Amino acid sequence: MAEAGRQANAAAPTLGFLVQKTARHLEAAGIGDARLEADLIWTTALGIDRAALYAAFRDTPSEEEAGRAEALCERRLNREPVAYLMGTREFYGLPIAVGPGVLIPRPETETVVEETLRLVEGQASPVLADVGCGSGAIAVALAVARPDAVVYALDLAPRALELTAHNAATHGVSERIHVLESDLLAALPRPVHVVEGPVPDEDGSSRVGAADSVERRPEGELVRLHGTARDVERALHRRALAAEEHAAPARAERHKRLVRV
Repeated sequence: MAEAGRQANAAAPTLGFLVQKTARHLEAAGIGDARLEADLIWTTALGIDRAALYAAFRDTPSEEEAGRAEALCERRLNREPVAYLMGTREFYGLPIAVGPGVLIPRPETETVVEETLRLVEGQASPVLADVGCGSGAIAVALAVARPDAVVYALDLAPRALELTAHNAATHGVSERIHVLESDLLAALPRPVHVVEGPVPDEDGSSRVGAADSVERRPEGELVRLHGTARDVERALHRRALAAEEHAAPARAERHKRLVRV
């Protein structure tokens, strides 16, 4: 916090007052955990942790600091996820950079990492594929947990590929995570031991299937399928082809070329 802002000023509101004011705005807008989110908005605006935030409650923020917090509050009132405001979300004990354009990793998704690790337990130097990698949370967690693993992180979205590469670099696993622009498994250059990724159902939606882990998202239900590369590739082929035929029969042949079986 700016030194000038630490000086006593009877006319200016204190940090504690402003945090409470932010919480009231959020609560009035129907946002749950308003006080917690107000704390997160101010810690992000000030670049400090919550302990430092509470210790500074009697201080007066600078105009610049207050302006940053106000802008973050406005974004939250517009229902932008708080993780996007903060720019990070913890996943499998790791800080993962997130932002608009990728889904926010949830605690439940850690079971995907655990199940993948179980499947390759005892396998030396496993090769893994994360289809639809998003922020790269799963790929990075796998690479960190298994220092001998090679992970292919596949996605079509440029923002997803950018964030995955950034998170891999942040956690020192860039050399073992290959970030590839790919439609499903199309760009996968070699056989892998385990593939995990979102699996569309035959009608283009997603639902729970055998050996699936389910995450609930604002956009709907995302299903991640585990298994051997051969099994998962066949499942991806069947479901993606059926979804294409349901949505647009003319594009079905394209999936036959893209998905290996």
